[in-house]
Amino acid sequence: MYPVKGGLVTIYSYAPGGYRGHIVAVEVDCRTGIPGMDIVGLPASEVREARERARVAIRNSGYEFPARRILVSLSPADVPKIGNGFDLAIAAAILEGSGQLPRVAPDSVLMIGELHLDGAIGAVRGTLAAVAEGRAAGLRGFIVPASNLEEARSVETRTVGIRRLEQLLRALDDLGRDRNRNLPLTPSPARPAEPAPGTMLRDYRELRGQNELKRVLEIAAAGGHHALVVGPPGGGKSAAIGLYPTITPFLSHGESIEVTRIHSLAGEPRRQPGLLVHRPFRAPHHNASTEGLLGGRMPHVPGEVALAHCGALFLDEALEFRRPVLQGLREPLEHHRVRVVRAKGNYWFPAAIQLLMATNRCPCGLLGRRDRTCLCSLAEVDRYWRRLGGPLLDRIDLRVHVAPLPLEALPETDCSAAIAGRVRAAVEFRSRVRRQAKQNRDLTATEVTAEGELSSPARRVFAQASRALRLSTRASLSVLRVARTIADLAGARETGEEHVLEAISYRRYGEQRPLWEADEEDS
Repeated sequence: MYPVKGGLVTIYSYAPGGYRGHIVAVEVDCRTGIPGMDIVGLPASEVREARERARVAIRNSGYEFPARRILVSLSPADVPKIGNGFDLAIAAAILEGSGQLPRVAPDSVLMIGELHLDGAIGAVRGTLAAVAEGRAAGLRGFIVPASNLEEARSVETRTVGIRRLEQLLRALDDLGRDRNRNLPLTPSPARPAEPAPGTMLRDYRELRGQNELKRVLEIAAAGGHHALVVGPPGGGKSAAIGLYPTITPFLSHGESIEVTRIHSLAGEPRRQPGLLVHRPFRAPHHNASTEGLLGGRMPHVPGEVALAHCGALFLDEALEFRRPVLQGLREPLEHHRVRVVRAKGNYWFPAAIQLLMATNRCPCGLLGRRDRTCLCSLAEVDRYWRRLGGPLLDRIDLRVHVAPLPLEALPETDCSAAIAGRVRAAVEFRSRVRRQAKQNRDLTATEVTAEGELSSPARRVFAQASRALRLSTRASLSVLRVARTIADLAGARETGEEHVLEAISYRRYGEQRPLWEADEEDS
């Protein structure tokens, strides 16, 4: 039974806000007086409008809207109530408070859904987050829109999906009979991942040449490492990274729930219901604002960084992004979460992202071209690269230069399926043989230098290279992490000398001289 005191009825709903949000008690009091309805508790405009939607939807669903004085209180009162998900809970509480619904529900039930005027229940954002938070708070029953049911079933709960308001009675009866306990939803078999939107090529076989760049992206996919690709236009930087989704491994079940939860909060359209199985790949435009990239436009809407959680964030023409935007990425790269601080509250989203960047050597893009002349001054080039900054560059594990080559000189290369197969084999080797669950980019210094992880020749080569390149502590650890990924791709239990040497070759750019001063041999 609902917790009732006299004419007071309480049903629970959900207020989005950051990754977790808030469980909200929807309290309705029906009393004698001048007919009317008031909603209190910091409701946003779309929540205040629910009184008119509820009034019409109740009448069009065969019920009678009570001619009484109705007070709807949304508590806690100091939490802003945003979104369209409160309609169903408000309507249900009104119907029960007026005696039109028998009290057959469990002790605590959470309802979310938007009411249409004809009584239909529309989908809402954040259904998975609402059910997960409700379960953590001890709620025992959930009623959601039918279109969000597959998403809600990702959490083991008693959940019912309804399409219309008149189905509410049967839904409450089903919850009372405990006939709808759902098992955790397993992701359906995934189709091959597709290239990023806007990419003209469909497979790495179509991208002729640039074997070093493809090797770098293969290592990045296997270990989750950050990468920077530098070179003049026409070298294949954007095309190669645009095909990156075709070689990344699938999400684990836990990662699928987290990623689906974030995309549900953002209202991202999905091709199929249920959990997402492919790693996100986000490619915002270089005019994106700090709020659009990091979040903060609205407290319940994640930015591009959060939407790239467990996936890749690709910044094409990276140095065209504003400096505050680029420098704002340092916290997510370091702490795997992004915080949104506003006057009305602080929110956070998980953001374990992989940063991929592509940029020209200079503002005009002609520096490094053999057939063209760059007209940029040294001061302009220096100012251009200052947007990236040393601290952010130091967090980039893989750096590579590319240059355009004649088409007739380019050999055929591996297809996406072959590269993806090697990446999956490396991930399976890491988890099955080495019994390591986290990505190599997150390994600690103790883990990569432990006995049996790094051979003696590899230790000597690493020490010599660290002194010669004057690597920082972070850069030294980055080299060892990349070397461990290269060893995983080779199926080696121990990181060897050849693995360290290859890792150093991808790190040396930008350590002893500026990145734009690479020789032609470097490309």
